Amino acid sequence: MKIKFIIFVFVSIWLALIVRVFYLAVESNSYYSRLSLQNTIKHEQIAPVRGEIVDRYNRPVAINKLGFKIQIAPHLLLKKHKNEFNDTVSFLKKALPDLDKEKIIKNYRKKDSYYNHNFIDVVHFIPYEKMMPVYSMLNLRKNIKILPAPKRYYPYKNIAAHMIGYVSRANQKDIDKDPLLDLIGYTGKTGLEKYYNSYLQGTPGVKEIKVNANNREVEELSYKSPDEERKLKLTLDMELQKYISKLFEGKIGAVIVMNVDGSILAAGSYPNYDLNIFVSGMSYKMYDELSSSLDHPFTNKMTHGLYPPGSTIKPLLGLLYITTDLNEHWSVDCRSNLKLGGRTFRCWKKKGHRHTNITKAIRESCDDFFYKGSLVLGNKKMSAGLKRYGFGKKTGIDLPNEFIGVVPSREWKLRKYHKIWNIGETANMAIGQGDFLVTPIQIARETALMATGKLPTPHFVSLIGDKKYKSSYKNVLNKVELKKLPVIQKAMYQVCNSPHGTATNYLHVKVKIAGKTGTAQVIGIKQDILKRKKEHELSYYKRSHAWFTTYGPYKHPQYVVTVMVEHGGHGGHAAGSIVSDIYNRLLELGYIKKK
Repeated sequence: MKIKFIIFVFVSIWLALIVRVFYLAVESNSYYSRLSLQNTIKHEQIAPVRGEIVDRYNRPVAINKLGFKIQIAPHLLLKKHKNEFNDTVSFLKKALPDLDKEKIIKNYRKKDSYYNHNFIDVVHFIPYEKMMPVYSMLNLRKNIKILPAPKRYYPYKNIAAHMIGYVSRANQKDIDKDPLLDLIGYTGKTGLEKYYNSYLQGTPGVKEIKVNANNREVEELSYKSPDEERKLKLTLDMELQKYISKLFEGKIGAVIVMNVDGSILAAGSYPNYDLNIFVSGMSYKMYDELSSSLDHPFTNKMTHGLYPPGSTIKPLLGLLYITTDLNEHWSVDCRSNLKLGGRTFRCWKKKGHRHTNITKAIRESCDDFFYKGSLVLGNKKMSAGLKRYGFGKKTGIDLPNEFIGVVPSREWKLRKYHKIWNIGETANMAIGQGDFLVTPIQIARETALMATGKLPTPHFVSLIGDKKYKSSYKNVLNKVELKKLPVIQKAMYQVCNSPHGTATNYLHVKVKIAGKTGTAQVIGIKQDILKRKKEHELSYYKRSHAWFTTYGPYKHPQYVVTVMVEHGGHGGHAAGSIVSDIYNRLLELGYIKKK
């Protein structure tokens, strides 16, 4: 019996061993094969090249310069490889003397760790012509890798800078939002570059590589190209942009040339800056000079500049007046001042305009007409109407972080300042002053509304790849407003063509246009001052902002031209010549057919 038991145990042990050997040799083979593949095959993402931006005539606006980046193998800071690292850095410095040795070391330390087995970027860009003489020599070094690396370049430099925007190195905050930026390295920071960043940056490719135990590449197994053939075509004409920039030399403000369908032909914010300084980085001194300037060159005044609209608001309020509680025959006797709530509200014309109806009020910019009209309508109807027309809201323009401005109301003041609205604020609002704030693009859009009866969505892009951008409108005017709109259009025509129009004497335009001037005060005038100083007598930063917004040709509106000159004084005087030159240029270039 004992012998049988011993034989049973012996056979059982051998059977168990045979089963285990079979499992290890056959059944687990696929498992260890997969494990082996993980150790020897690496998937490497390939950064896409950023898409180009071109103007309406395919002139390059934002392109990529050909160059290279330099990488160094990881883990060379370990004690046993320290000499190897120093030798590699010294070799790079000797081959390319312009390199910053300290910066190379800093970039390496930032990314080197036990967990990183990829080569580390130490030089982000070397121009093609500088790299070519030393390329072969560097490429032979085992610890150095040279890879293609494009760099963004803006051929027009400062022209339309705020609209185009720029790219620069992605920071950690950017990478946290979009991990792909850790691979690409650059991202759009402002303007169209930022708004369309996800489209322009493309999607990465993938390369499957067999590597050895030292992480050295042995064989390329597969390759999928990145999706990068992406182009953004704009509605802008960069040659017209250059022309307008010359007109604005020495001035501060904004200009917009927009088709009445919303497509923008030219736009500028001044002063501007060379976009290329942001791609490579600028000195702290240069940044401090630009950022501390009282003229705010970093601010896109078209979408981020908030200004009182001044008298440019009168055509819109006039339409609201004659279609709500008043009519086009309602008139006032302007005596130059109105006593209201313990204050005197003055009209700009010292002797007054006397008998004034809606047409004369807009043509000659009579403040008293709008003061008195506002007392009939009241703030509630005024603010509701202006919001319906599009103020206090984003226009929907394809630029990032657009400001909405302020349409003041009783509720707004109570919420913001915890104070009660007073009747004087209603009168002040009626002439585009007080807390009423708008952006230049809002004024341009509202001018298109006055020209066509439709509120367009402004945009800079005509083609996204091969997909056409479709212009869109909002119908915000009711039937009565559409019927009475010609009354306002006629008054705006007289602003620019009647002997008494506020803009007539400042225009030399070859096409009939309609518009409205505006003078937006930046400082209050004390009640006890009977004789006002003229604009040119004030110190520069106390002068009023000058507005002039127009559309033309009058009978067949095609374009809106809006100009705002900071501290320019009277709208017609400061902006009339600029507006005239722009329309004449549009005629010369064939954008406008003379009618």
